[in-house]
Amino acid sequence: MINEDYDLELEKVVTEIKKRKAKKVLVQLGEGLKPRAKEIQEHISKELGNSCQVYFWLNSCYGKCDIPEIIDSKNNDFDVLIQFGH
Repeated sequence: MINEDYDLELEKVVTEIKKRKAKKVLVQLGEGLKPRAKEIQEHISKELGNSCQVYFWLNSCYGKCDIPEIIDSKNNDFDVLIQFGH
């Protein structure tokens, strides 16, 4: 069962995406929040439509200092990294 007791503050996420005019967003979730990925994606898509693509980093995550390798890569084309659960 998904624990929905946690407020993910998705309105703040959408506000930040709009503020940065991000077109491509990478979301990194702690293990316990990965079941809520669809909820996060649906909320962002509902608010921003096709103006923003949302991707999820599904590899392991050991805290906020565990930045996905793609962010440091020369191939990085994400506008924003959003981390949950750290």
